[in-house]
Amino acid sequence: MITMKELTEKNEAELVSLLGEKREELRKISFGTAGSTMRNVHAGKNLRRDIARILTEITNRSHAPRA
Repeated sequence: MITMKELTEKNEAELVSLLGEKREELRKISFGTAGSTMRNVHAGKNLRRDIARILTEITNRSHAPRA
């Protein structure tokens, strides 16, 4: 799980890359568990929250006043 502190330390290119990775992981979990038993049932929930945190940080940076 990613913390907001970790996200604020990354630049925008790293955030976009991380967002793509998390979305791909979520896709694999979503389609991979259809019909199988999954050990970590909270993985999808945690990934969705990580994606939301990343998107929140990107949005906050885009709306922040420029110095």
